[in-house]
Amino acid sequence: MNRRSVLAGAGAVGLASLSGCLGLAGLDDHESTAGGVDADTRESTDYQQIGIDNITIEESVGVGPVEESVRVVNYLTEHEKSIDMGPLGEQRGAVFMVLTTPQIGIPNYQFNPVEDMSTRELVDLVENNYDEMDDIEHQEDYSMTILDQETTASRFTASAQFDGEDVDVYLHVSEAVETDDDLLVTIGVYPQQVSAQEQENIDSLMEGVVETADGAEEAVEDDGSDEQADDGGDGDEADDGGEEDDSDNDTDEEDDDGLV
Repeated sequence: MNRRSVLAGAGAVGLASLSGCLGLAGLDDHESTAGGVDADTRESTDYQQIGIDNITIEESVGVGPVEESVRVVNYLTEHEKSIDMGPLGEQRGAVFMVLTTPQIGIPNYQFNPVEDMSTRELVDLVENNYDEMDDIEHQEDYSMTILDQETTASRFTASAQFDGEDVDVYLHVSEAVETDDDLLVTIGVYPQQVSAQEQENIDSLMEGVVETADGAEEAVEDDGSDEQADDGGDGDEADDGGEEDDSDNDTDEEDDDGLV
């Protein structure tokens, strides 16, 4: 599963398209706080927090001769669960992610377009969550409460590749909710064959979101490095038996493929 491609090809507006407004408004350096899921919910759903990825976007933007460097740090907190995938055997095939991106704005104006993106637009953010994801079709919308805010979540069907095999999956995406300083989006993917259990689990994980993930401070200290800090990086180490994190936590180095 290619989790590092989660934000590739995102439909959000790039920093360069803001024509220097961020730098000229003094909004040239913003960093979000990594969100997560509370430990009790992780334990009850058998999902493990396996990593916090730092996705840093840096652009030079300007109008005419005036140019400013803008840096925005987003975080993606990843959770996985081992499930029976039939011929593929037991695999970490169920995934839940919490994406945070800074609120960037001035009074009465928000530069970060994620705030107003629909779930149909946000689904572009996770199109590459598996090695390949095709034939994404909207199925239903429903209300969900995340961080005490009512928002819209949507379920999509898709065809995905997992270790070279075709897998029919469900994809759940919630519209952004606000924390004090950030915008937060949740994403869940699992094979359709386990939907009887995992749809309920994804709903529970959404409702169990917290503003600060276990290990968030270590992720900030590790700013820009290729691997998460060793101490506290896996927030479920105490809760879930200390299973070793074997995920690829490389940072996203593609400046033009990510969130604002």
